[in-house]
Amino acid sequence: EDLGVRHRLWVYSGRRGVHCWVCDDEVRRWSPALRAAAVEYLTLVKVSPGEVEQSVGPCPRGYPSQRSPMVLGLEGFCVVGKGSAVSAVSLDRRPQHRELLQAEFPRKRDSVQRWDLLRGKMERTRRAGGTGKSMPCYADWEVMLQFCFPRLDINVSKGVGHLLKSPFSVHPKTGRISVPLDLQRLDQFDPFAVPTISSLCHELDAASNDGEDSGETEPKRRARDYKKTSLAPYVRVFEHFVEEMEHARRGELLRRSGES
Repeated sequence: EDLGVRHRLWVYSGRRGVHCWVCDDEVRRWSPALRAAAVEYLTLVKVSPGEVEQSVGPCPRGYPSQRSPMVLGLEGFCVVGKGSAVSAVSLDRRPQHRELLQAEFPRKRDSVQRWDLLRGKMERTRRAGGTGKSMPCYADWEVMLQFCFPRLDINVSKGVGHLLKSPFSVHPKTGRISVPLDLQRLDQFDPFAVPTISSLCHELDAASNDGEDSGETEPKRRARDYKKTSLAPYVRVFEHFVEEMEHARRGELLRRSGES
């Protein structure tokens, strides 16, 4: 939204990554410097070479530090399993908060209670910040960003000649298909249930055995039978994206012809 791009296709890599294909004509003509600047603008969590600890910058009210946790729904994902980690992240510069949390954390039963303690403390400091009693602290926001904000690959984005994995290709390590994502049903997406090359072969064999002999060659029949496999819903997502892009393209051509 901030960069003004419209045609974005989100594609699961087949392992643990997500690719965003931006197909706006203007973006496709961006220079490597402009591409790098866009990724830098979107990067919050930075990893220094040779360092295990990742650092996240201060979290003011600007993009994307404040709205990203709300938009991405990071809080519930962040709390589970993080336990004592929340006591160490982002509080090294604020000893007065760290000491209080270190004293209170052992009394809490689980990470959910510890997270509630952290959030409550940070919200009180932010409310007090308007009165001059103490500096506002955004450690809870920083924890969410630290554990959950995407790590962006700047080299893939800035290099116009960089090799990219196409949608529907096969991940060489997992065998899973790189499938487009339906953002309207993202909460139902299970990366472990994505079709694999092996499962698709079995499904195509089953579809071929169930079908009638229409005289088609095997390649044509198998190409048609993909609609009977678990890949069909992902193909529909891709087709819908292409149709929307083509519709916008026709509208732009009509607008330009009207102006001329």
